[in-house]
Amino acid sequence: MSEIKRTFSESWHRVANLKISLLPTVAVRKQFFRGEDWYIINNPFNNQFFRLRPEAYNFVARLTANRTVEEVWYECLERYPDTAPGQEDVVQLLTQLYNANLLYFHSRPDTSQIFERYKQRKQREMQSKLLSILFMRLPLFDPDNVLKRLYPIWRLIVSPIGAIIWLVVVVGAIKVFIDKSPEAFNQMQGILAPGNLVYLYIALVIIKSLHEIFHAVVCRRYGGEVHVLGIMLLVFTPLPYMDATSSWTFRNRWHRVLVSAAGILIEIFIAALAVFAWANTGQGALHSLFYNIMFIASVSTLLFNANPLLRFDGYYILSDLLDIPNLHTRAKEYISYLVERYAFGCKDIHCPVQTINEALSLSIFGILSLLYRILIFAGILMFVADKFLILGMIMAFIGIVSWGLVPVFKFISYLISSPKLQKNRVRVFAVALLTVSIVLSLILFIPFADNLQAPGIIEAKTFQKIYSDHPGYVTQLAQPAGSFVKSGETLIQLHNKEIEFDLENARIQQKETRIMIKQARNVKVVDLKPLLKRLDKVTSHILDLQGRINSMTIRAGQNGIWQPYEDVKYIGRWIPRGGFLGEIIDPSSHVFSAAVPQHEAARLFQDKLQEMSVRVKGIASHEVAVQTYQVIPFEQSKLPSMAIGWSGGGQIETSFQDNSGLTTREPFFLIIASLVSQKKESNGRIFFHGRSGRINMVLPSKPLYYQFYRNIKQLFQKRYQI
Repeated sequence: MSEIKRTFSESWHRVANLKISLLPTVAVRKQFFRGEDWYIINNPFNNQFFRLRPEAYNFVARLTANRTVEEVWYECLERYPDTAPGQEDVVQLLTQLYNANLLYFHSRPDTSQIFERYKQRKQREMQSKLLSILFMRLPLFDPDNVLKRLYPIWRLIVSPIGAIIWLVVVVGAIKVFIDKSPEAFNQMQGILAPGNLVYLYIALVIIKSLHEIFHAVVCRRYGGEVHVLGIMLLVFTPLPYMDATSSWTFRNRWHRVLVSAAGILIEIFIAALAVFAWANTGQGALHSLFYNIMFIASVSTLLFNANPLLRFDGYYILSDLLDIPNLHTRAKEYISYLVERYAFGCKDIHCPVQTINEALSLSIFGILSLLYRILIFAGILMFVADKFLILGMIMAFIGIVSWGLVPVFKFISYLISSPKLQKNRVRVFAVALLTVSIVLSLILFIPFADNLQAPGIIEAKTFQKIYSDHPGYVTQLAQPAGSFVKSGETLIQLHNKEIEFDLENARIQQKETRIMIKQARNVKVVDLKPLLKRLDKVTSHILDLQGRINSMTIRAGQNGIWQPYEDVKYIGRWIPRGGFLGEIIDPSSHVFSAAVPQHEAARLFQDKLQEMSVRVKGIASHEVAVQTYQVIPFEQSKLPSMAIGWSGGGQIETSFQDNSGLTTREPFFLIIASLVSQKKESNGRIFFHGRSGRINMVLPSKPLYYQFYRNIKQLFQKRYQI
């Protein structure tokens, strides 16, 4: 009921002489929300619920077959002059109760203009189903009798013993999952592979069936009734659902929370059981099925069911925890009130909230839930379009109509015909036109900054990569990491006993061959050519082995800072032939090599860059200036470093066939920018070669509509080749 009552109403004559009452089948329960008493009216035959404040219930409870609405209203006005509802409040209340099928008429009502009841309600339900085509519900049967028969079992499961078992199993599963986490994350990469989709759907059906059943179980455990079990088409995927709205009548808030959380709890429990089963089975169908059950029951329930911004379990849990019933509706009402009160100047409307905390909660929830629903719809749309482009386009059209055109037409109709805006119609149209003008100006005419960002890597202009020519063990790191070295200085000493053994053996062979040549010269008939060839071969082999031993001493090829590879820092570590040993970097100048994806490259050549800067990881707050830059006007396929590709944790897509992680899946264009020389950064760390970051290129400003159109066009070109 409103706090600012309209005592008299122009429609009062249509209800004043009616003799009505609540249906005989209606049950009433008292509840406590945010420090206030409420009454829940429930008709079990049609599963309709309605919440009333005490002053409204005092009026409704007095309605009988022997008295008219006007007589009851005068009685309430005499008994409760401060809280009795006004005539306008009574008209609205009776209309809502009538639409909810909770009233019984002892005389024929005149509903020609104020109650357009059943037909309109069915039309609204059909419209709601069409607008929520992605979440259609088809009821099948009444499971309440089955739940009654199995009540002893439910009572044992939903008990302190059941909670202890749940906790032990979940904690144990977490331990097992941590132990096998590398294998689990590796298997996750194929979760959407075509061969895994069958297991994924089977797991989804099993999990969601148990999810809905457990909602019903907990609801029945605390005295609620469940009369609907059916199928919901979630993005055209059939899944089970049930109706546990009878839990709204529970007086204990924590019982209502437990009913809402029941599906989440059972999914986590099933995920825990699946972890044990997955960890103890070998590769095969069962192993894959258990993994998919584990994935669906953990990831999906946390992202969707437990998310309070979607109208799933998390939403009802949050509603009960905040003690704000009908959280979504109340948020819409409060935001509408703010617009009407402060933008349209309507002063004779009541505030639907009682406290500042409630107002803040409703405002934040209303804004975040709208943004998140749009984000989720866009994500689902892209997922469907990736698989079935035509179906995705149909869904996009339905979304534009239902979330764009329909609300616009409703809003225009509201501005033109709403009685609440009658006195302020001029201001309403002025505010609406001003708002539309500002929005259109921001979108169509006012230019905004247009930036292009690309990942890249910092490299010294002059640097030397050092590799081992021959294998060996590290025996000495002659220069510490980070030290400045000069060309020719020893860096690392390697040792290989096999090469030394081969050299010693070759020297023995050389000595032996010389003795044989000396003896042969004393015999006239002996041909010395084979022995001389052998001596030359052995001598050449000795020189080669000596060169190998000399190459075991790794020396600097230029002046610069020595950065050894991690492996060579450990004495006794085996280094294979061609193994990477480290780099010598000239710290006097650096460049930033960035990879611009192909679909973004046109902006580099069409528009002149206004400004360019680099931010590096670890010190993102520090911006590095760019002296000069060069765009290589040829497509590239090899990244300057694996750090900016998928293999190194970057964002550039790389080919799975290339183990080096440098070959990209799509061509890119390379930008090489010379950075302003810096000895030390503000935090004292050396500006070093090999650090990844992002380059930010400021392009000429453009209106938002142009930027949005370009991004949509690029999205379609990249994902759907349109």
